[in-house]
Amino acid sequence: MKIIAFLLPQFHRIEENDRWWGEGFTEWTNVRRARSLYPAHKQPRVPAEENYYDLTDPAARARQAELAREYGIYGFCYYHYWFAGKQLLEKPLGEVLRSGEPEFPFCLSWANEPWTRRWDGMDSEILMPQSYGEEDDWTRHFECLLEAFRDPRYIRVDGKPLLSIYRPAHIPRCEEMLLHWRKLAVQNGLGGLHLVRTLGGFRSGTSAGFDASVEFEPHYTFAHGMLQPHWDRVRVDGRPHLTVDYDRVWSSILHRSPHRQGERIYPGAFVNWDNTPRKGAEGQSTIGMTPAKFERYLTRQLEKARREYGSEFVFLNAWNEWAEGAYLEPDQEHGYRCLEAVRQALLKQSKASPAADYGD
Repeated sequence: MKIIAFLLPQFHRIEENDRWWGEGFTEWTNVRRARSLYPAHKQPRVPAEENYYDLTDPAARARQAELAREYGIYGFCYYHYWFAGKQLLEKPLGEVLRSGEPEFPFCLSWANEPWTRRWDGMDSEILMPQSYGEEDDWTRHFECLLEAFRDPRYIRVDGKPLLSIYRPAHIPRCEEMLLHWRKLAVQNGLGGLHLVRTLGGFRSGTSAGFDASVEFEPHYTFAHGMLQPHWDRVRVDGRPHLTVDYDRVWSSILHRSPHRQGERIYPGAFVNWDNTPRKGAEGQSTIGMTPAKFERYLTRQLEKARREYGSEFVFLNAWNEWAEGAYLEPDQEHGYRCLEAVRQALLKQSKASPAADYGD
């Protein structure tokens, strides 16, 4: 089994964030200013040794890869941001490509949603709009991705680079665009692409043009796991804040049928969820997470992925989504126990199950 952890690159300054959010803004800004909203709500989260790293620092990127490798993570899935020819937050991955370091597998997820002041990808208070253009624009985008696709560290399926798209239903001519990219991939000697549709909280659209789908957790279960009766509302400054039991979310994930009319599905997993550092009382949080629970649920999800989904991958949210409470990196509360939970879950799964050959 191969766990791929989503990696957020917004841990360095960019001109746009300085302008929109104030000079010096990074994701750590949201993390540091978080506050507790209700009894037992643990905020702010503090990284172990107060390691508020900058991802433009090669040592920080090397440390991430070292930890991930040590505890069994197979690779990172970097978020990629493209807005009709303009990239944002591209510098960390760009330096990974230019330097050849760290030596660690990776792939990309195109986070194709508008940037908004509410951090929700909706069409209000837009800071950076998202548009898709015509064939020339698609070609330009593919050419931007080509260096990554050609990198020997890039994660492949059946020899083809894996690219996920966060909101395919947001793309007006998505199937045409994907077909164009496949042709360009063959022309550039890649043999094609392995294209993955994200199943999350937004409308996912048709699977046409995609090779597989990934269940992005806990968003997919929040939207489709029949959890609505189980959300609790906590009054914070006169506004309702939504909370849900961690065990109940995982129970919904683990009892879901993997069958989707023959579609290839990559199951997801999540460490925890609390996006109040970004959204305050308007966010949501899970209650009751412990590293021991995470280990138990991840162990079961790995086994379910192998036996029921027939999947070599589980996509984990996330390596470092600190402002959404979804991170494996060590913090002052749990130390390295979430990372150790991953290692133990992989070990238990490998001992319980015979080896399976999933190809590339």
